[in-house]
Amino acid sequence: MVVQVRAEGALFTRPELRVERVSYPVMTPTAATGVLDAIFWKPEFRWVPVKIEVLRPIRQFTLRRNETHDLPSLVDAVGKGRRIDTVANRDQRSALCLRDVEYRIHAQVELFEHADKTEAAYREQFRRRVNRGACFQQPFMGAKEFPAAFFPPDERAPIDITDELGIMLHRVHYGPPARFDWFTARLERGVLNIPVQGIPGSVPQSSGVV
Repeated sequence: MVVQVRAEGALFTRPELRVERVSYPVMTPTAATGVLDAIFWKPEFRWVPVKIEVLRPIRQFTLRRNETHDLPSLVDAVGKGRRIDTVANRDQRSALCLRDVEYRIHAQVELFEHADKTEAAYREQFRRRVNRGACFQQPFMGAKEFPAAFFPPDERAPIDITDELGIMLHRVHYGPPARFDWFTARLERGVLNIPVQGIPGSVPQSSGVV
C-alpha cells in the first residue's frame, strides 16, 4: 500500500542527541507507522513500512519549543500509566527541523493470528479511507506542531540525493518487556529502503525518539 503525505514542517528526532532536538533529514519508519496508524488502525494487524521516498528538497530551520524534562521510561508510561507533570518540569529548547516536506510511504500489512479478514480486505479499506481523506486522528510529522495532509500517491520521481543517515529506529516492541530494533539507514537517490528485520539494542540516553 502507498500513501503520500505532506506538511509545512517535520521533526524526526535523532536519539543520540540529548539536549537540543535535531531531525533526521528524512522521515523515519516509526514516524511512517504513526501516520499509517492515524489513518487506519485495527488490532488485527500492524503496519510494516518497506520504503519511504523523499519528494521535496531537504530544507532545515530552527525552532524553540517548550518541552518537559519529566520523562518516564517506556515501562512506566505504558505499563504503570505514570502521568507527566509538564507544568512543573518545563524547559525551552531549540530544535533543528525540516521545512516543506513530502514523502511517499510504501508499507505492508502483517496480520496477527486473531485477524478475521484477509490482507486484501484491509488494503481496500485503507485505500478507501485515503481517497476520502478519513483518519482516526490527525497525522503529524514527528511532532504535533506539524500536522500532515495525506492523499493518493502521484508519479513524481524522488529527489536525486544519496546520503548515509546513521543508526535509525526500526521498530518499537511495547512488550512487556519493552524493546527496540535499529538499523543502519541510507538514502539512495531519494529512497530510504527499510529492512524487514532490525537489530535489537538498547535506547540511547535521550528523550523523545520518533
